[in-house]
Amino acid sequence: MGSRTWPALDVVIGAAFDRLELFQAALADYDVTAIDEAADRWRIFFHTAAERDRTAEALRDDFAELAFERIDVPDEDWAARSQAALRAVRIGKIVVAPPWDVPRRRHTDDVMIVIRPSMGFGTGHHATTRLCLDALQHLDLHGRSVMDVGTGSGVLAIAASFLGATPVVGIDDDEDAIAAARDNRELNPHASVSLEVGDLRTYVVSGFSRTGSDVVLANLTGGLLVSAAAELQHLTKPGGRLILSGFLTVQESAVLRAFAPLTVEHRGEEEEWLCVTLR
Repeated sequence: MGSRTWPALDVVIGAAFDRLELFQAALADYDVTAIDEAADRWRIFFHTAAERDRTAEALRDDFAELAFERIDVPDEDWAARSQAALRAVRIGKIVVAPPWDVPRRRHTDDVMIVIRPSMGFGTGHHATTRLCLDALQHLDLHGRSVMDVGTGSGVLAIAASFLGATPVVGIDDDEDAIAAARDNRELNPHASVSLEVGDLRTYVVSGFSRTGSDVVLANLTGGLLVSAAAELQHLTKPGGRLILSGFLTVQESAVLRAFAPLTVEHRGEEEEWLCVTLR
């Protein structure tokens, strides 16, 4: 994985630009992997060059005052910067740490998860990952089945396993994501998580929805959540829980409308990002 490059857009944002919230909301409609924000420049990463190019063309029309440059960034650059910058983070009783910053002192009931940073796969440092980790701790997961759709680094699936869930399945249509998740599973040998390359629609068609999961996690984007609402509900057992994140407050009404008549049991908000648990 270390040899791959990541398609990215460098966006110069001048001090006079006053539509930053609209720009951030617009990005949620595209397959953005990660965003490295600086005061006068954002570097936006994508899984594919095609998605980067599609995003650049669309945003150039809507935000003509911004300058876009298409680049490719070696994964090693991200790993090097991550090792310099990323430290362990705590969300409730869950501590997510990179291998070089695993706390030696911890509380007796701490849940320690070790995640090796890789571009685009959650480390616990993005608001939506933290919100999902918090939402998991509001549920009694002991003996409950969990499916993590778009598992990325596997951090949410690993957390669910450590919180007592069984069985736990993480799926992602990106082979690199599953490779990263398997690497992280090895760093957390007590986690019992099945990881598979696959699309949620495949699971619906295969009949998995006849059994379903007690809890389904989907930390995606607002657009993906809306388009996949029916499939996500099919994957959830009657009376089960859907934990949704990856969307902004401005997208809340559209997302909840897509999942009607499910009711919101828990709602978390951080930095304009949302996470809701639906019953």
